[in-house]
Amino acid sequence: MFGTVGLEGIANAIYATCVGKHGDDKVVIADNYFGKTRDNISAGSRRAVLYLTPEKKSYQVKGSVEYSVAGEIYEEMKGWNPAKHPGNAAVAVKVEEIYSGSERIL
Repeated sequence: MFGTVGLEGIANAIYATCVGKHGDDKVVIADNYFGKTRDNISAGSRRAVLYLTPEKKSYQVKGSVEYSVAGEIYEEMKGWNPAKHPGNAAVAVKVEEIYSGSERIL
C-alpha cells in the first residue's frame, strides 16, 4: 500500500501492485492510474509504503519522493511495469525511515 496526505490533511491510500526497487535506498512505484495520489505528491505530501514479506512480516517505509517522467528510474520502471499499464511516471520513495510494527529499524 502507498499512502499520501492532501493539503487539507486527508489521508489517501492505494494498493500499489507495480513496485520495484532502485539501488539499496529507493522503492519505485509505477504511476499507472494515480489521481488523488499524484495530486498529493505534487502538493509535497509525506509518504509511506506498507508491505508484507512472503513470511507475512509487515514493514513501513517512509521517505521523500522523486516523481519522474523521464530518466534512468523512469526507464527502469518501464522495463518491469506490465505493458498493459500506461506507466505514466515512476515514483521513487527514498528510504529514510523503516518500521516493523512500532519498532523503528532505520
